[in-house]
Amino acid sequence: MPLGVSPGRPAGRFRASGSRVRHLAAHVLIALWLLLALLAAGVQQTLPVARWLAVHLFLLGGAGTAILVWSEHFAVALLHAPPPGRRASDARLAGFTAAVTGVLAGVWADVPVLTGAACALLVAVVTAHLVMLVRLGRGALGGRLAPVVPYYRAAAVALIAGAVLGWLLATGGAGPQRYAGLRLAHLHVTLLGWIGLPVLGTLFMLWPTVLGVRMADRTARVARRAFLLTACGLPVAVAALAAGVRPAAVAGLACYTAGVALAVGLFARTPRKQRPVSPAAVWMLAASVAWLCAAVAADLVLLALRPPDEAGDAVAALVPVLLAGFVGQVLIGALTYLLPVVLGAGPADRAALRAVLERGWTWRLAVLNTGVALAALPLPAPAATTGALLAAAAGTAFLALAAPVLVRAARTVLGDLRAGDDPAGRARRAARRPALWGTAAGAALVLLGALVANSGGDNGGTDLATGTGTGAAAVTRTVDVTLGDMRIRPARVEVARGTALTLRITNADDQRHDLKVEGGPATPLLAPGGRRTLDLGRITSDRTAYCTLPGHRAAGMTLDITVGAASGDGSGDGSAHTGHTTAGTTPDLSADFSGTWRPRAAELAPAPEGTVHRVELRARRTRAEVAPGTVQERWTFGGTAPGPTLRGRVGDVFEITLVNDDTMGHGIDFHAGALAPDRPMRTLDPGERLTYRFRAERAGAWLYHCSTAPMLQHLANGMYGAVVVDPPGLAEADREYLLVSSELYLGTPGGTAQVAKLREHAPDAWMFNGVAAQYAHRPLTARAGERARFWVVAAGPADGVAFHLVGTVFDTVYKEGAYLLRPGDPGGSQALDLAPAQGGFVETVFPEAGHYSFVDHDMRHAESGAHGTVEVTGR
Repeated sequence: MPLGVSPGRPAGRFRASGSRVRHLAAHVLIALWLLLALLAAGVQQTLPVARWLAVHLFLLGGAGTAILVWSEHFAVALLHAPPPGRRASDARLAGFTAAVTGVLAGVWADVPVLTGAACALLVAVVTAHLVMLVRLGRGALGGRLAPVVPYYRAAAVALIAGAVLGWLLATGGAGPQRYAGLRLAHLHVTLLGWIGLPVLGTLFMLWPTVLGVRMADRTARVARRAFLLTACGLPVAVAALAAGVRPAAVAGLACYTAGVALAVGLFARTPRKQRPVSPAAVWMLAASVAWLCAAVAADLVLLALRPPDEAGDAVAALVPVLLAGFVGQVLIGALTYLLPVVLGAGPADRAALRAVLERGWTWRLAVLNTGVALAALPLPAPAATTGALLAAAAGTAFLALAAPVLVRAARTVLGDLRAGDDPAGRARRAARRPALWGTAAGAALVLLGALVANSGGDNGGTDLATGTGTGAAAVTRTVDVTLGDMRIRPARVEVARGTALTLRITNADDQRHDLKVEGGPATPLLAPGGRRTLDLGRITSDRTAYCTLPGHRAAGMTLDITVGAASGDGSGDGSAHTGHTTAGTTPDLSADFSGTWRPRAAELAPAPEGTVHRVELRARRTRAEVAPGTVQERWTFGGTAPGPTLRGRVGDVFEITLVNDDTMGHGIDFHAGALAPDRPMRTLDPGERLTYRFRAERAGAWLYHCSTAPMLQHLANGMYGAVVVDPPGLAEADREYLLVSSELYLGTPGGTAQVAKLREHAPDAWMFNGVAAQYAHRPLTARAGERARFWVVAAGPADGVAFHLVGTVFDTVYKEGAYLLRPGDPGGSQALDLAPAQGGFVETVFPEAGHYSFVDHDMRHAESGAHGTVEVTGR
């Protein structure tokens, strides 16, 4: 049976023309979504949420519409069922278009009500689509490939779950602690469920069709088994990712991977003894499946082997591969074959349309897959950018070819309709409904979003603060609230019992914040300058509002709402009441580290060749053993605390690309550079990147650290590192070490207990290179008679260091850019004293074999972790 003819419906000219018009309207809509996605991708660095918008225009708009249309079409054909009512199909497509438009407009305009309403509409439409797919199977004749239809039903369930997770993420309902897990769950259920399942199911039929060969006898059996594995494994993986249970997520994803492998094994064994119907479709579908297999396998390995805090970032990096390599390529390949089938008026017309769509397909195939490979491989940032441009160019080329195909099909169909009678006229009018209703609904929702977004919380001219205008002045009040400088102003609002309170919130900071009212509403993360109004209803008891980002509440971003005898003016002194108490226990430094722990290498490599040093640093969270048996979450540059050490010479240029992979804002400050801090040291929102370029004009041992407030917390939780700029003429040493001193504050990073210890200056331990007592358990090594150079940087955040090496005398001291002592001078030095953020080096020659302890000579620090050993062997 030809794929373009629906069973159970007469194949006369008017029916066929009506079907072609409906497919034409739907595919024009798909092309528009894809074109908008390409446009959004082109401006994603300059417009807010453009990257999110590009992804969702492509996946939810373009790919989602294609799946909605084709899953219905194929379900009818595979089940030999009567087609569903045309009006109902039109309504579902119109509703889907309106829902997608509303979601995109709601997130873009930052209107949670619109976003929530659109998500609810999306769930309703997809539920109706699911009900239709279930009803098609009741009483249908069924066919050899009826087992493919459950893939479409499971995909609909996946999109419903994805819509709910997306709503939580978009409106701030996920919360910062659950955000990473829910985001991973959302990515998996949409990419592998809503898109992966129907594609996999359709290929059981489409793959042999485009090859022009007979379907294998075992196809139906393999389809059932693959469905059981994928449809059972994916829900387990998604639920486990949302709950943060990694072993279950790995098990579920392994089950899904096994199902994919089973299906792909069948596709690979399909005979290919003759020229395929569409070589372009064959190669593009094959390449898309290959990228799917590679991405799913990599996903499984990363979830299984990477630490939990690193796995999420690594898995998210696979999204571009799935977007372009799998989804984009399968769309191009499938439409290359299917568009001529459903839009062509006959064999000759179909061949002509296919010839247009296959123009230059070998080059487009090579360009697209080269682009995906460049984006997938761990290459420098320019390679990834080049890859994205190549993939976009291939997609644009296909749209450019599809446009004349759609125009030609439109002319043919309209000619048929003009020659038809009233039934054809009715078909034409019905065919126009999806585009008309979808466009109308989309325009209405965009207009509504713009009106709500621009309303600014205005209340029709009523000044609620003074009670003028309409309404009850005695029981209604609005307070303007400002977020900024790690404070909420006012810090306290007093109202009379029963007052209906509204907060008009403005983020006046240069980083994102939100505001959550305990037991009440919350804003999403507000960009700098963002505004939002919260209606708290009538206040009958004391309540607290706060910023939910890690550490911000503890740093003072709280607002107390108190019930008094009479309402006040809402003013406050801006101070934060925290009520903190010191908590935590001192680590047992005599215990042993875990079996998987490895010390931080203290050996310092020579400065690399060249005068330009390019490094990418990713701000992300990790968990690390910071003392024997003590594991702590760390905020890091590059996954380690301290971050990677940078080394160069005077005059060298450092080009640092900072990528914020965290869910909160971060920035960076290099003490070794001299430049205006406004732009390079600004706070980056999650997902943003910047390039920080400076010339090292002065020698020294320099600190770099996070530049985002509160810096006390960001530094204390691991966001620091060292830059070593060699003094001119620096003599060679047999061994060089780098030791960065810092304090350890246990507890949840940014939590109340930890911040209390920070403010009271009550560290739990002191450290060299981010781990207390690590070099006492794993000593450094040297040989007698060797000259050893120890570079030392004091990261603080509050304490300096007095570096002392027991059993030796320093004959060289270099501190803050100047030599205080050189070899040959009659004197010697016993300690290198550094205040917080200072650096330098000392040198010594080990006189004989033995064990030489090094300490911070503030003995409180030494006894609490700031100590180690150099194990010196004979000459």
